[in-house]
Amino acid sequence: MCGILGVVATTPVNQLLYDGLQVLQHRGQDAAGIATAEGGRFHMHKGPGLVRDVFRTRNMRNLIGNWGIGHCRYPTAGSAYNAAESQPFYVNSPFGLMLAHNGNLTNAEQLKRDMFLQDLRHMNTNSDSEVLLNVLAHELQEASTKYQVDAETIFKAVAGMHKRVRGAYAVVAMIAGYGLLAFRDPYGIRPLVIGKNETPAGTEYLVASESVAIDTLGFQFLRDVEPGEAVLIDTRGQFISRQCAEKTQHAPCMFEYVYLARPDSLIDGVSVYSSRVNMGVSLADKIRHTMPHLAIDTVIPIPDSSRPAALELATRLGVPYREGFVKNRYIGRTFIMPGQASRKKSVRQKLNAIGSEFRGKNVLLVDDSIVRGTTSREIIMMAREAGAQKVYFASASPPVRFANVYGIDMPSRTELIAAFRNDEEIRQEIGADALIYQDLEAMKNAVRAINPALTQFDTSCFDGHYITGDVSADYLNSIEAARARPARHDGDGGDGGQLDLNLVSHE
Repeated sequence: MCGILGVVATTPVNQLLYDGLQVLQHRGQDAAGIATAEGGRFHMHKGPGLVRDVFRTRNMRNLIGNWGIGHCRYPTAGSAYNAAESQPFYVNSPFGLMLAHNGNLTNAEQLKRDMFLQDLRHMNTNSDSEVLLNVLAHELQEASTKYQVDAETIFKAVAGMHKRVRGAYAVVAMIAGYGLLAFRDPYGIRPLVIGKNETPAGTEYLVASESVAIDTLGFQFLRDVEPGEAVLIDTRGQFISRQCAEKTQHAPCMFEYVYLARPDSLIDGVSVYSSRVNMGVSLADKIRHTMPHLAIDTVIPIPDSSRPAALELATRLGVPYREGFVKNRYIGRTFIMPGQASRKKSVRQKLNAIGSEFRGKNVLLVDDSIVRGTTSREIIMMAREAGAQKVYFASASPPVRFANVYGIDMPSRTELIAAFRNDEEIRQEIGADALIYQDLEAMKNAVRAINPALTQFDTSCFDGHYITGDVSADYLNSIEAARARPARHDGDGGDGGQLDLNLVSHE
C-alpha cells in the first residue's frame, strides 16, 4: 500500500505534488519522493520519513518543471530500512524513465533472473518496483525503432509488460521529453483515478491513488483508470488512453474499502464512506439475529476508520453511540509499524480512554478489522481498566486468515490471529466477552450495493482465493520464510539517507 501521484500542468508542479502527497500520507509513512521534468532533464528528491520531514524549501526549489510524479512509501517488499528503495526509481535507457508504483509483484524473483540473464539489466535494490521499471524499460526498447518514442510504441510496451508481470500494480511513470504514463494491472486490484483542470493556458491532468487528492488540489474528478488500461498525457497536455491487456477482470481490493482508503475517496465508482456505513448495517443485522442476548449500553468505535460502521450500527440497534477513545494524531499508525514490540508499545501512546464512557457499562467496541490481534487485546484491556463491566468486540470485516500478497503488510499467516483459530479461540485470545465478525458476502454486498457493476473483489486475505491465479503454496511459504529472517538495517549516508538528483536523460 503506497500513494502515487502524477501531474501534467501549465505551471510548476512541485507544490501540487507536495500537497497531493500530504493528502495521500495515510497510504505510506516510511518514505516519500518527488520527481519533476524540465525538458529532457529530471529533478528528484526523496528520502525516509513523512512528506513534511523529507522536503525542505531548498529541495522544493530544485524540483523544476510543469510535470512530475510523487510517491509515499509503505514497505511490503524489499527492506524497510534501505533509503535506496524510496521512490520514484530512475533508469536512463531507453529515453530516460522515472517510475512510482503502488502494489506488489508476485513474480518479482523470476523477473529479476530474466532481467539479469536475458535482458542484461541490473537491479540495484530488493524492490519489486525497480523490477517493474526495468521490465517497462526493456519493453520500450524492444517496441521502439531507432529509439524513437511515440504513443504507439508506449502502448505496445505496456502491453508487453502486462504479459510478463504478475500481481498488483498501479503505476505513474515519466518518459523524458515525452510525458506522463499511468497504468493499472489487468485486475484493477490497486486503485488509480484521473482528474482534470481547465485553465486559460490549457487542460491540466492529475492521476492519483485516490480521488481525495483530486478534490483537494482543485481538480475535477474524471474517472478511474480501467484495469489493464494505459493513460498517456504528453507535455502539451494531449490525453490518449488505450486498453493494453489481452484479458481483464475487474476485482478491486476489498481492504481499500475496509481500511486503507480515506472515507472521502471514491474508488471504482464506490464512496468509501458509504461502503463503511453499509458494513455497519449488515453488522447490526448479524448482532440482532445471532446475539440478541447482548445487553449493550453503548457503542464505541476504535478511531478512525471504523467510525462510519460503528455509528450506523448503533443507530440500527437503537443504542447510544459514544466516542470513548481519544487519538494522539502524532503517533504512527500501529498497523504499519515494524515488529510486535513496537506495535504494543504504541497502542497506549496512540489511544487514551475516556473513563466516564466505560465505567460500569457493557460496551461494544467496533473496529474495521482484526489482523494480528495485538491492538485489539490492548484496547480491550484499556476498556476494562477504564471500568467497563462487559467488553464486546465487533469487526466490520471477516476474520483475516490468509496472507495478502498484493501490497498490504500481512504476508505471513503465523502473524494473523485468525489464521489457525476459530472465533471462540480468537475471543479468548483478545479477552473479549463476545466477538462478532462481519460475514464475507455481507461485506461484498455492502460495496456492491453502491456499484452493482462490481461483481468480483480481491478478498484473498479473508478467503484465500488469489484473484491473479498464480499464487502457489510454495510462493506463500517462501514469503513466510523470508519474513522470518531478521531484517537487515542498511546505513543511511548523509542528510538522513535522502537523495537529491538532477538527471540528464536521453531525448
